[in-house]
Amino acid sequence: MKVSCERDRLLHAFQMAASVAPARSPKPILQNVKLESSQERTTLFATDLEVGIRMDIAGFSVDAPGTVLLPVQRFGSILRESLDEKIFLESDGARTRVWGERSEFHLPTENPDEFPEVAVFEEQRYHKLPARFVRELVRRTIFATDNESSRFALGGVLLEFTADQVVGVATDGRRLAKQEGPAQAVGDHASRDHTIVPTRSMQLIERALADNEGEIEIAARENNLLIKSDRTTVCTRLVEGRFPKWRDVFPKMDMMIRIELTVGPFHSAVRQAAIVTDENHRGVDFRFGEGKVVLLARCAEAGESHVELPIAYDGQELAVMLDPRYVSDFLKVLDQDKAFTLCLRDSESAVVALTDDGYSYVIMPLARD
Repeated sequence: MKVSCERDRLLHAFQMAASVAPARSPKPILQNVKLESSQERTTLFATDLEVGIRMDIAGFSVDAPGTVLLPVQRFGSILRESLDEKIFLESDGARTRVWGERSEFHLPTENPDEFPEVAVFEEQRYHKLPARFVRELVRRTIFATDNESSRFALGGVLLEFTADQVVGVATDGRRLAKQEGPAQAVGDHASRDHTIVPTRSMQLIERALADNEGEIEIAARENNLLIKSDRTTVCTRLVEGRFPKWRDVFPKMDMMIRIELTVGPFHSAVRQAAIVTDENHRGVDFRFGEGKVVLLARCAEAGESHVELPIAYDGQELAVMLDPRYVSDFLKVLDQDKAFTLCLRDSESAVVALTDDGYSYVIMPLARD
C-alpha cells in the first residue's frame, strides 16, 4: 500500500476515529485505526466492540491500494506534531513508513485481517432526518442521563420513531429532557421502547455530524443502532434494560400557570443566585409575582443572595425551590435571545419548561427546610 494526503485533513478524520478506540483493552489490536484505500475511496475504521465508526476521507492520492493498521497513540502523535503539509504512507504488512518533507517514521504494524468488522449500513427500513436536528436532540438531552446509576437504562437517551416523528428522552430521576421533531420513515421503520443509545455513543454521533447539514439515515435493530451520513457510519450497541414509562410521569399541563421568559436574562439571574449555594445547600427559591421573579438563596457558610428580574407576569404569587444546576443545564443549550415558557402549579409539583420547537424539560422541586 502507498498513499498520500494533506496532513490536516487526515488528522481531523483520524482523531474522530481514534476517539472510539479504547485506551486500554485485552485486545491490543483495537488500539489501532484501520485505513483501507482503493482507487474509489479511502476509509478509516475504529471500534471498541461496543461502538464502531467508518469514515470515508476525500483527497487521498492512491499509488498502490491496500490496508494498514495505524496505532492510535503513535500515529496520532505523528500527525499532531508534524509540520509537513502532506503525509505519505507506505506499508508492506509488517512495517509502515510515514514521511513528509521534513520527517520520517517507521512503525511496526499488526495484521489488518484480524481487525474486527465494522457494520455497514445496508438497512431497508430506516428513518431520514436532518443532521442539524439530530445534533440539537443530542445536545438537549444527554446532560440529563445518569451514567452512575445502578439502573443501566438511565445511562442513555431513549429514541422513539413513529411514521413521521422522532422523540428523544433522557432522565436521571430528578429531571427529564425531551426533544421531538419531524422524521420520515422508510420501509415502515419504527422503534421499540428499548432503543436506548448510550450517552457516549450520542456524543460521538454529535461530533461525527458536526459539519453535516444534509440528511442522515438511522436504523434501530434489536440490539444496536446504525447512523449513516454521506461519509460516516456509526454503529452502537444499545443499553440493556427498560426505560422508565416517561409519559406516565410527565406532568399534566392543565391547571398550570404559564410564565413567558427570555433565556439570557433569566440564566444570568440563576447564575447569580447560585453563587452562595454549595453541595449541602443547593436550593434556590424562585418566587414569581408582581411583575418580577425573585431568586433567594441562603447558606450558613457561603452567605445569602437576593436577585430580582422583571418579567411579564402579574398573576398570583408562585414559589418553588429548585436546584439551580438543573435549571442552568436547560438554559445553556438554548440561544440566549430565545423565549421559553415556564409552567408551574405549586411548590410541591414538578416544573415544566417548554420551547416552541418541540423541547420540554421537567424539574422536580426540592423540599423546603
